[in-house]
Amino acid sequence: MYGFLPNAYMPLSFPHPVSSQYGRGPSEAVAEIHGGPLAPHIRGYVVFTDVPYGCDVFIEVSGLPPYQPARDGQQPIGPISFHLHENGSCAVGDPNNPFLAAGEHWNPTRQPHGNHAGDFPVLFSNDGYARMTFFTNKLSAAEAVGKTVILHQNPDDFRSQPSGNAGKRLACGLVQASYM
Repeated sequence: MYGFLPNAYMPLSFPHPVSSQYGRGPSEAVAEIHGGPLAPHIRGYVVFTDVPYGCDVFIEVSGLPPYQPARDGQQPIGPISFHLHENGSCAVGDPNNPFLAAGEHWNPTRQPHGNHAGDFPVLFSNDGYARMTFFTNKLSAAEAVGKTVILHQNPDDFRSQPSGNAGKRLACGLVQASYM
């Protein structure tokens, strides 16, 4: 009847399994996000939840800076880039360029930028508040544990190598296992 729906008697097939299907590690991980010196009012959390064939990622955050359009050769502020970074450190370091200890985007398969496992959709601020859920088959909750989530001040261009010209790091959260 509906040509776009799969046949109820035919199982769905996917090109490759994800590690979350094999029960390794936690099925949920969380990160509490805190703003750094450039955006101290940012607060929020990210939840990674294993689901069939991948992982749902949920983020809720407040205190985001207001959108500012690009002008005078400067990038816009917002939409806010959102990434999973390779190291498990939210050390501020240089207050003018914080959270460099988090390293680069997590990229275990060495893909060009725009296709890293750590490349996430941008966040749109609604009077400083954003909430979003998305699905990815590029990671599991267990794989996110021990890494960091970073919010950047500029929108990711998903082209520039290696990190998308996303601008300074505004906030950071360490991803930890959540055994429910």
